[in-house]
Amino acid sequence: MNIMILGSGGREHALAWKITQSDKTTNLYIAPGNGGTSELGKNVPIDINNFNEVGQHCIAKAIDLLIIGPEEPLVKGIKDHFGSSQDLQHILIIGPDAMAAQLEGSKSFSKKFMAKYNIPTAAYQSFSISELQAAHQFLETLNPPYVLKADGLAAGKGVLILDDITEAHHELEKMLNGKFGEASKEVVIEEYLDGIEFSVFVLTDGKDYKILPVAKDYKRIGEGDTGLNTGGMGAVSPVSFVDDTLMQKVEEKILKPTIRGIRAEGMDYRGFIFFGLTNVKGEPFVIEYNVRMGDPETEVVMPRIGSDLVELLQATAKGNLSEQNLWEKKDFAATVMVVSEGYPGKYEKGKEITGLQNVEESTVFHAGTKREGDKLLTNGGRVIAFTGMGNSKEDALEKSYAAIKKICYEGICFRKDIGFDL
Repeated sequence: MNIMILGSGGREHALAWKITQSDKTTNLYIAPGNGGTSELGKNVPIDINNFNEVGQHCIAKAIDLLIIGPEEPLVKGIKDHFGSSQDLQHILIIGPDAMAAQLEGSKSFSKKFMAKYNIPTAAYQSFSISELQAAHQFLETLNPPYVLKADGLAAGKGVLILDDITEAHHELEKMLNGKFGEASKEVVIEEYLDGIEFSVFVLTDGKDYKILPVAKDYKRIGEGDTGLNTGGMGAVSPVSFVDDTLMQKVEEKILKPTIRGIRAEGMDYRGFIFFGLTNVKGEPFVIEYNVRMGDPETEVVMPRIGSDLVELLQATAKGNLSEQNLWEKKDFAATVMVVSEGYPGKYEKGKEITGLQNVEESTVFHAGTKREGDKLLTNGGRVIAFTGMGNSKEDALEKSYAAIKKICYEGICFRKDIGFDL
């Protein structure tokens, strides 16, 4: 098969890495890709939100399977665009249609969906700027900490968790007045769920589903989960507190009702669903849906999948996933992300990365890199994820941290306590 992946991060590199292991893969293209994906396939410098440009490349390269990595093209309707074109509708696509993508694209939409299908989540209300007084009043009814969420996509930065009520009122007004642009023209205020988070992923063809390895990521920049939220500083899989009892509750109370809701709403959903969950005293609650794989969780989930990913994706897109089996390896996986100094605030790009040739016992997934001639340079806040595999979490983490010691670039930063709470 000729396959194309849209995206440029660690998630897309991990997907590309897994896809190249399949005998079904003939040619692989990554658009736009990064400094690491170029070693697995051909990078294509196109705008992934320009659907005409993506479509033209798919026709030119006779693409059979298109995998959409990030959320923005899905929310903007890339699947609908391909489905409405006679020249493109034969291409198999991994990703939902625009209506289903609202499960991630709109916090308010997803909350209403969960309420309709009795899926456990935090109590909430949503408000626009015209409802500012009511929003302030609702905020006063809650106990700290206070959770404010921009309704739309805000590049992972649209969620604030605040301990001080005065600050919460202040930030609420800033959000509704455009702090996150169009994303916060509506704000969801919800109760804080005091639990420990974990990530569950499924592949679904809209009827059936397969559960992928469970993971836990670490979003805060600082040790001990302190400081600002990032796109993710590391992840581990499996997760020690996610036992069979908890997973049975997840499946019965969350996964199955979600799939039933997708069918009942007439959504065309063939792809990944990422359930951001929290474990509150043994009971699972949904924090959020994502309509694609997570990052950096993909960097620990993909290495733990023993099945042929291309076969699974092909069956998903064709609607016969029930005919496939998915098995996961018993190995532990841990990934640690190295980032640019200053991230998630302002940071510089273009720092030369050296020493990658010395990494031996970890898999290297590029997140924000680019190649200029013979040089590999930083090109983002999150730069590279190092994934170790082992018989225990500790063994896997030891390999990840050992790999980091082999590389160097100016301003390299990383958390030294990934997996500390498991």
